[in-house]
Amino acid sequence: MDGVAVRRGTSTLLHDVNWAVELDERWVVLGPNGAGKTTLLRMAAAELHPTEGTVHVLGERLGRVNVFELRTRIGLCSAALGVRVPPEEIVRDVVVSAGYGVLGRWREEYDSADTERAEYLLDALGVRGLGERTFGTLSEGERKRTLIARALMTDPELLLLDEPAAGLDLGGREDLVGRLTALAADADAPASVLVTHHVEEIPIGYSHGILLREGGVVAAGLLDDVLTDENLTTTFGVPLAVQRRRGRYTAWLR
Repeated sequence: MDGVAVRRGTSTLLHDVNWAVELDERWVVLGPNGAGKTTLLRMAAAELHPTEGTVHVLGERLGRVNVFELRTRIGLCSAALGVRVPPEEIVRDVVVSAGYGVLGRWREEYDSADTERAEYLLDALGVRGLGERTFGTLSEGERKRTLIARALMTDPELLLLDEPAAGLDLGGREDLVGRLTALAADADAPASVLVTHHVEEIPIGYSHGILLREGGVVAAGLLDDVLTDENLTTTFGVPLAVQRRRGRYTAWLR
């Protein structure tokens, strides 16, 4: 992203954003509600064009590329996607249908390799055995893991996770963070961007961070350089302290 701004009417959602994600990097996007995190991710997902500036995704410039083809190279997990899944859809079909970029399996044809990959990903995300269940019967944590498996189904070049731990209890959050830690450690895993409100949800192995406030960038770079008391205080508007212990971060009010 180079000199990017996004405006809707009189509202500025993002401004003066310069940001680059390299192939082997794992990024976390942090900021309060309304900071522009989801808008940033939607541009990275080729779902939104900038009002100003240029955005290149996987080497393609938005506005000069068929975004429908580009999106097949991107894995996206978001709450907005989850609410669009038909509750009666079989879990395995939620995952496997990513190959056609559809929600709600209809007349598409899949071979045994597709089904085996879907089962493998469900197992890797800790929801093995739920393939025959319907999406509407799953817990919040099970839904999140199913959607991450779907995002990985096409072996994407870029993985985008929008608040994957939101709504999970402590045990569910820690289990998911552990699985994302394992994914981040995989040398063959795609470049990843994870949006969150909480430093406690950052998996080990994430290398970079970008902090947003009121649509602008407070800081961006290596995670240890970005996650400082001063930067978090500026980002969230209250005096915060942050500590890293055993690879995980914790923040509290000073």
